[in-house]
Amino acid sequence: MSPKRRAAAWSTRIPGGRDGRRMLWIALVDRIGSGLWASVSVLYFTYVTGLSVAQVGTLAAVSGAIGIAGAPLGGRIADRLPLTRVLIALQLLRALASFALLTTDDYALLLAFCAVGSLGDRAANVLTKLYATRVSGPDRVRYQAVNRTVANAGWAVGGLAAAAALGIGTTTAYQALLAGDALSFLGAALLTVRCGEPPSPTRTVATSKDPPPTTKPTNPWRDRTYLAYVATETVLCLHDAVFKVGLPLWIVHGSNAPHGLAPLLLVLNNVLVVALQVPLARFGASTTAARAQLLPFAGFFALGGVAMALSSAGGTNTATGCLTAAAVSFTMAEMLYATVSWELSVALAPATAQGAYLGVHGLAQSVQRSVGPLAVTAAIATGPAGWTAFGAAIAVTCLIQHRLVRDRLTRPPLSVPPVTVSEH
Repeated sequence: MSPKRRAAAWSTRIPGGRDGRRMLWIALVDRIGSGLWASVSVLYFTYVTGLSVAQVGTLAAVSGAIGIAGAPLGGRIADRLPLTRVLIALQLLRALASFALLTTDDYALLLAFCAVGSLGDRAANVLTKLYATRVSGPDRVRYQAVNRTVANAGWAVGGLAAAAALGIGTTTAYQALLAGDALSFLGAALLTVRCGEPPSPTRTVATSKDPPPTTKPTNPWRDRTYLAYVATETVLCLHDAVFKVGLPLWIVHGSNAPHGLAPLLLVLNNVLVVALQVPLARFGASTTAARAQLLPFAGFFALGGVAMALSSAGGTNTATGCLTAAAVSFTMAEMLYATVSWELSVALAPATAQGAYLGVHGLAQSVQRSVGPLAVTAAIATGPAGWTAFGAAIAVTCLIQHRLVRDRLTRPPLSVPPVTVSEH
C-alpha cells in the first residue's frame, strides 16, 4: 500500500471525521507547549524571577486551588454557549496569561497570572473532552485512546526540546520556552476556528412563539451518585502524582537505584502509552466493558504498590528491577483508568447536561493536583508499608466504584428537557 493510501486509511479509522482529526492536531500543539513549560516552570520562577522555594510552592498551590473552579465553570458555560467559541476564548486566555508572565517579576502579578492560566487550563481540558465526546459519538472510547496517544507524543516532543534548552541554561532560553508555551495556545485557538460546532442536546433553537421551558436541566451538584463517583475518581487519578512526585523522590530517598533511573522511567511511561493506549481501548469499547476494566486496574495498582515496597529491600539491580516493574504496573493502570474514566464520566451524565456534569467530573483531576503530592509523600515517609497501603487503598477504591456505578448504568437515561436558545 502506498504512503498516501495508508494515510487515507488511517484517517478514516479516526472517529469524528475532519473535526475529530483537527482536534488531534490541537491536542498535539497544546501538549508540545505544555511539555516545553511543565518541566521547567519551577526553574523559571527560581532562576529568572528570583522567587524563593516557599514562594514557588505557594504560587503552585494557590494557582492550582483557583484552577479547581475552572472545570465546573467551563462545563456550565459550554451548556449555554457554542462550544467552539468558548474553547477559542479559553485558549486565548491561556496565551495571554503565559505572555503576561514574561512581563514582570512582581510576586503578586505572577500569582495572578498563574491563577488565570490555571483557571483557563482546567476549563479548556473539560471542554476539549466535551467536544471530542460530541464529534466522536459512540466511538468516543477509541477516539480518547487516539487523542491520548497524540497528547503523550506531544508531551515527549516538548520535553525533549525543553531538555535541550536547559543545556543552555540562560535566562533567554527559559523565556523562549515560556513563549513557546504561549504560542502553542495561540496555535490551538487558530486551529479551533476551523472546527465546526458539534451537535449539542443541551441547546435547541426556539422562536418567540414557543413557550419557555418549565423545568431546568439536571443539576450535577444534586446528583449524589455522580458526586460519589467523582469522589472515587479523585483517588483513582493519583497515578499522576506517582510519576511526577512519588517515583523520583522514592528513587532518591527510599531505594538504592541510580538517580538517573527517574527520567528513564518517565520515558518508559510515555513509550508504553503511545504504543498500547489504542490497542487497550478495544477492551473498553462499551460502557459495560469499561466498568469491567476497573478490576484489572485495581490489580495493577496493588501490584505497583508492592513493587515499590520491594524496591527498598535489595541492592542496585533489585531496586532497578522492582522500580521498573512498578512503573510498568502504574502505566498499565494509568491507561486503563483513562479509558474507564472517559467512558463512565460521559455515560453517567444525562445528555442534556453533559457540560455541567463533565465540569464537575473535572474537579477530580484538579483536586488531585493538590492532594496527590501529599498522598505520595505520606507513602514515602511511611516507607515500604506506606506504598503497599497506598496501592491497596486505590485498589479498594476501584472496587467501590465498580459497585457504585452498577445500578446507575442499568437504569434508562434521565429524561430532561433541553435548554432553549431564542432566535431573538
